[in-house]
Amino acid sequence: MDFKKIFIKDARPTKIGGQAVMEGIMMKGEDRSAVVVRLPDGRMHISTQKLKSRGKAYRIPVLRGVLIFVDSLVTGMRTLTESAEILEAEAEGEESGEEAQPGRFEAWLERRFGEKAVFSFALVFAVVIAIVFTVAVFIIAPTWVMGLFGLFIKSHIALNLIEGVFRIAIFVLYILLISKMKDIKTVFRFHGAEHKCIHCYENGLELTPANCRSFETLHPRCGTSFLMFVMVISLLLFSLLGWPNLALRILSRLLLVPVIAGLSFELLRWAGTSVSPVVKVLSVPGLLLQRLTTKEPDTGQLEVAIAALKAVDVPAGTPVYEGLCDRDGRLAKDGRLTFEEIILNWKRP
Repeated sequence: MDFKKIFIKDARPTKIGGQAVMEGIMMKGEDRSAVVVRLPDGRMHISTQKLKSRGKAYRIPVLRGVLIFVDSLVTGMRTLTESAEILEAEAEGEESGEEAQPGRFEAWLERRFGEKAVFSFALVFAVVIAIVFTVAVFIIAPTWVMGLFGLFIKSHIALNLIEGVFRIAIFVLYILLISKMKDIKTVFRFHGAEHKCIHCYENGLELTPANCRSFETLHPRCGTSFLMFVMVISLLLFSLLGWPNLALRILSRLLLVPVIAGLSFELLRWAGTSVSPVVKVLSVPGLLLQRLTTKEPDTGQLEVAIAALKAVDVPAGTPVYEGLCDRDGRLAKDGRLTFEEIILNWKRP
């Protein structure tokens, strides 16, 4: 692992971040986000949105990490759903030549609460399922299994440490298993394209596929590293809590999740702005995990990342918009930008 290519000394860290989605990338800038999806025919679809202004609570260390973690979870689910819907609509449109009709339950929700409520319901449902799955697999299961080891391991610290190692092992195994899926492999390649593009931008180079390709797929501010920080900090923190009964162990771990998330964010924030040896050592577990969640992208995937980043690197007050875009993230038709197309497709903030 070449730290010089990951923690680049002369780079200018920014607040721009991103996320790989279905056949595309979401980039988030200072005041807006952009989701760019590569359609089956090679065209690119873009959707930009204004970000809500953050209150004073987002300036408080540790607490801001909790708030940003919740925001990221909701935003991540929303953008994944949005990208999937764009691809689904395109596929159904090609097959039938007309707009897809909603199912009975979806149609009832639209009549009763409006079209926006359908998307909100799906988003909330997806977030709830994700939280339940995470709690069951990564919190309840490890401490329950380790409870069986308590029959012959008497050291509370040892039990907690083994539980933490077991939790990390489950997480890594989960990543390895899903990485075998074809769609996930593509997502991981877009993830690599996102990192390369941000590296290129933070080093002041022109955003071209050739320039982006010269950088690593690993980045110190990646959300994957955040998750590994969460695992490691929880391992250390839980080892200080003793070994009460199963119900109290589960409760204590759930109550400490916000604290762990807040501390992990501060550590990730530090890692993204420092090149000190301490930061590099602390970042190793997360960077090793990124080797599993990022893959080398092709030129088309780098073009998607570039379009998404350019769409958020714009002056404040620029209107948001949606439609087919060119390689610069601007609304376009057949790769050409037209004034009429801007007027017709731009949405007001």
